[in-house]
Amino acid sequence: MALDFTTFTNIIDGKATTTAETQYPINPSTREPNPPVPLSTKKDLDAAVEAARRAFKGWSETSWDERKDVLLKYANAILDNKMELAALSTREQGKSLMIAVLELELIAGRMPDLAKIKLEEELMLDVGERKVTKRYVPLGVGGLIVPWNFPVMLLVAKIANAVLTGNTVVCKPSPFAPYTGLKLVELAQQFFPPGVINVLSGDDNLGPWMTAHPGIDKISFTGSTATGRKVMESCSRTLKRVTLELGGKDPAIILPDIDVTVVAGQVAFWAFINSGQGCMAIKKVYVHSSIAKEFVMALVDATKSLKVGDGFEDGIFMGPVGHEMQYEKVMGFMQDIKKGGGKIVLGGDVERFKYKPGEVGFFVDPTIVFEPGEGSRIMKEEPFGPILPIATWDDEEDVIRRANDTDIGLGASVWGKDVNRAERIGRRLEVGNVWINEHMSGLASVPFGGWKCSGIGVENGREGLISWCNLQGIYVTREAKSIGFP
Repeated sequence: MALDFTTFTNIIDGKATTTAETQYPINPSTREPNPPVPLSTKKDLDAAVEAARRAFKGWSETSWDERKDVLLKYANAILDNKMELAALSTREQGKSLMIAVLELELIAGRMPDLAKIKLEEELMLDVGERKVTKRYVPLGVGGLIVPWNFPVMLLVAKIANAVLTGNTVVCKPSPFAPYTGLKLVELAQQFFPPGVINVLSGDDNLGPWMTAHPGIDKISFTGSTATGRKVMESCSRTLKRVTLELGGKDPAIILPDIDVTVVAGQVAFWAFINSGQGCMAIKKVYVHSSIAKEFVMALVDATKSLKVGDGFEDGIFMGPVGHEMQYEKVMGFMQDIKKGGGKIVLGGDVERFKYKPGEVGFFVDPTIVFEPGEGSRIMKEEPFGPILPIATWDDEEDVIRRANDTDIGLGASVWGKDVNRAERIGRRLEVGNVWINEHMSGLASVPFGGWKCSGIGVENGREGLISWCNLQGIYVTREAKSIGFP
């Protein structure tokens, strides 16, 4: 059945539902309102949780292979609808249509990799009269809270981990970008039984209601570290399981033996993809001083080739930042850079970016700042926008120390022709994900998560699937015998 991409509803128990009040998220490229979406209440949340709890018994009792087959059919349907979903993503979030299509293809393409994993009962002991088995039992109902920057990839990954292990879910897309989330769950109804996958659109009240709801057994949250702390605090009151994927300040360490042009192009791409709005985007660069001048020039040239504009225009790489609040945050970083030292080698014209009546779009050109100082805000905090600081290094121990001198640790990359040296450095970085001569890649069969304040728990891989299960040990003695006491 074809989806209608002009109207948007909640999905509860397999049915489209509306709400008395609606809200109108803003298209960040035009600053004009997108179509109305539901503004869910506590009663809507109660109904969605009740539907998920009813569906849990039947879904959890289906075989792993049945659930896998349904998930793979869903992944194929996502690909069948990728152009419509990508266009919707561009309208709601601003990213270029090219990147929106790539996001859909990547996440749907990773589902077969995840589906190869199977959590089966494990026989731990079978000797004489005794047998011990370990089994994985679905938790129950999951609450999936997704941010606005990659609303497709993050939601589908969470859904896949939860439902493959036999859980049911209530999804909450971001109020800034709810449209693809609503349609992805509507599409899922063609494959999953009613109540297995539900979705609610709401405002900033909906997330706290979910984390406090006694009928939700686990929260999987992706967002800022500050909000993640609040999520964890709320979940602790009902002892919910929680997976948190939070902020990053992902460094790229550049060794002196690189091909400067090639690596500069890679760094520009992975720093400014989605306008720098990615938890795993390159957030700062440490380049060896012997090649710093040449590398910065090459990076500026590569970045100048990245076209900024409305995501529907041909050749656009960077759209706007996602919404007004984020725009103002990025402008704050720009102001600090102008005041605080460092050489702006590209971009940085704050007055140009300042919104004036009659202008459209939260557009910000990519900005590169050289040697802003290790203690500067831009070297320590995540702007979540297209600003890239560059620092130099000479001593390997020193650059490792500087890269690790932070309370967040999501990802990092090391670039060099001496792969053994690059990997040796990478293994000493205090992050959950290390890339050598690449960045931001992933496999659904490999767990993804952060260290330090970048998160708790993982998604994907065997370990991510286990996080959606209760573990149970079954100890069997084939025939009870007298204990011999007294």
